[in-house]
Amino acid sequence: MDKGNFFRGASYLAEGLRLLTHPRLRLFVLVPVLVNAVLFVILTTALVQQFTAMLDWFMEWLPNWLDFLAWVLGVLVALFVVLVYGYSFSMITNVIAAPFYGFLAEKAEELTTGQALDGESLVQMIPRTVLRELRKLWYFIWRSLFFLILSLVPLIGPVIAAIWGAWSMSIQYSDYAADNHQTAFTRLRQLLGMRLYSALGFGAVVMLGMMVPVLNIFIMPAAVIGGTMFWLKEMRHDVAAG
Repeated sequence: MDKGNFFRGASYLAEGLRLLTHPRLRLFVLVPVLVNAVLFVILTTALVQQFTAMLDWFMEWLPNWLDFLAWVLGVLVALFVVLVYGYSFSMITNVIAAPFYGFLAEKAEELTTGQALDGESLVQMIPRTVLRELRKLWYFIWRSLFFLILSLVPLIGPVIAAIWGAWSMSIQYSDYAADNHQTAFTRLRQLLGMRLYSALGFGAVVMLGMMVPVLNIFIMPAAVIGGTMFWLKEMRHDVAAG
C-alpha cells in the first residue's frame, strides 16, 4: 500500500503559505490571524515567566558538584518549554478559531477545485466545529501526557514524542476539510494512517513552524490551507472509494 511521501507531505504547508495572501482567501485568513496575535502576546508572556521559573527551580535543585551540567539542563528546559508552548498555542487557538478555520478550508477547496461546497452559516458552523475541536482536544490531551512522560527516556523518548507531535499536527490541520465533508474523526485517522509518510511530513513542518514566535501566527491558517490541499490530493478519493 502507498503510504505517501514525507517530502510531498511537507510541501503542503508551502502551498498553504503561497495561498495565504490570495485575494479570495484574505478575509478568511484575517480573523484567525488577529485571534492568534492576541493569544500570542498572552502565551508568550506566560512562556517567558514559566521558563525563568523552571530554570531557577532546576538550578536550585542541581547539586553544587553538578554545576558543570547547568548549561545542558538549561538547553533541555528551553526545548521542553518551547515544545509545550508550540503545542499549547496550537490547541488553544484552534478551539477559539475553529469556525473561521472551517470557512477557510471551505474557501481554499473551492478556490482549488472550482466547485462550491454546501455552505453553512457561522451560527450553524460554530457548535459543530467547536464540539469537533473539543473531541480532538480530548484525543490529544491524554495521549500527550503519556508521550510527555515517554519523552524523558534518553535517546528514543524525544524521537517518539516528536513523531507523536507530527501525527497530532497532521490530524489537527487536515481535519477542517474532512469535517466540511462530514467525515468521521475516526475515519480521518484511518485515512491519515494510509498516507502515514505524507501525514508525518506535513505534521513535522507544521510543528516546527509552530515553535517559532511570530511565525506561528501565520503558520496556523497556512496549515489549514495546506491540510486542505493534503485532503484534496491524497485522501478524498479514498473516502469516495469507501
